[in-house]
Amino acid sequence: PPIRIAPSLLSADFAHLADDLAQVEAGGADALHLDVMDGHFVPNITLGPLIVKAVRRCTSLPIEAHLMVEHPGDFIADFAQAGADLIVVHVEGNWSVHRLLQEIKGAGVRAGVSLNPMTPVGHLEEMLPFVDTVLVMTVEPGFGGQSFIPTMYDKVARLRQLADSRGFPGLDIAVDGGVDRETAGSLVEAGATTLIAGTAVFASGESLPDAIATLRRAVSLGPT
Repeated sequence: PPIRIAPSLLSADFAHLADDLAQVEAGGADALHLDVMDGHFVPNITLGPLIVKAVRRCTSLPIEAHLMVEHPGDFIADFAQAGADLIVVHVEGNWSVHRLLQEIKGAGVRAGVSLNPMTPVGHLEEMLPFVDTVLVMTVEPGFGGQSFIPTMYDKVARLRQLADSRGFPGLDIAVDGGVDRETAGSLVEAGATTLIAGTAVFASGESLPDAIATLRRAVSLGPT
């Protein structure tokens, strides 16, 4: 499948958000990734449905809302109504993931699950028939700009192997955390199909379209 690039708005310039959105759209981004943090599930507070609603008015790109919150079921309807196209919930701390996925699909939105770096791939096995995407956190969630955890290449490869063996060869595997020109090629080689990148797009020193082009080039050149 084609490799998707989803800039993470956590690293965008919120004083000029519409400009940043226009630039990443012009640069060929495939989706926009929004990190939703509540200060409890992760040690940071970021954004809510109002920002999703504002972003929706500025772009036609798909919006992906990654709910790093306690009690995500309380927020699914709000994010769906605000314009999210994909809602991702975590395996950790949620004992009724199937119910959450049903709620997301029932709201007319694509559904995903996310794993923190130290959560085993096997926790996903029963969920594969019910998800459109799996998001592998390749840093501990909470803050942008962290260094990639090197063991995550192998984790992505094992997840791809699990998906293939269970009859889901087209599963979208997204990766988030430390994705840049150094790591992108090896992540795709391991089986990732969506690269979520914040710092590498919004703080690379290049224009936003050039930063996206740099990531695409890193993928086409293969692992570093």
